[in-house]
Amino acid sequence: MFDDLRDTLRTFGARLDPDERRRMATGMRDALVHAKMALQYLRAGLAGTEARLKAEQAELDTVRRRQGYAAEIGDNETVAIAERFAAQHAERVAMLETKRMAQQQELHLAERDYEDMTQELRRVMSGMAPSASTPEQEAQREVEAALSDDPDALLDLDSTPPPSRRSRAEREADAEARLADLKRKLGR
Repeated sequence: MFDDLRDTLRTFGARLDPDERRRMATGMRDALVHAKMALQYLRAGLAGTEARLKAEQAELDTVRRRQGYAAEIGDNETVAIAERFAAQHAERVAMLETKRMAQQQELHLAERDYEDMTQELRRVMSGMAPSASTPEQEAQREVEAALSDDPDALLDLDSTPPPSRRSRAEREADAEARLADLKRKLGR
């Protein structure tokens, strides 16, 4: 449901400058408002379907009860009419149960997308670009990057908290240290 928004957000870099973060956060908040309204619409649709289902089940029960009464007194014409109406109501009940199940699944997916979008907004608000992958994939990339730059960096992975858990000052200090190390290696 929200795939286009997520794809757009994933095109940004790993870190955001404050102006870009504000613009992105504003857009994401607007998208979250629309997503929340869509969730309310889905919930209202599901509630309407459940109300119709309940009414149809009540009608089916009423028709079956009347069919039983007609059968007890031997009114075959009323029994035949009741059978026809019972079949119609049973069909509607089956259709509404299927519709309710589909709406529940759609609502569940939309709620999960909304939660993902909320997490992405939190990430943007912390100064990071929206994630383009799972945490496991990010960890794998960090290990590969550490191995390709400096084989000894693998020993430091356990002691260094992930970037999302470090403060901005810690991330900046880390970047400065890496820049100084790179300059040293290049002989500048």
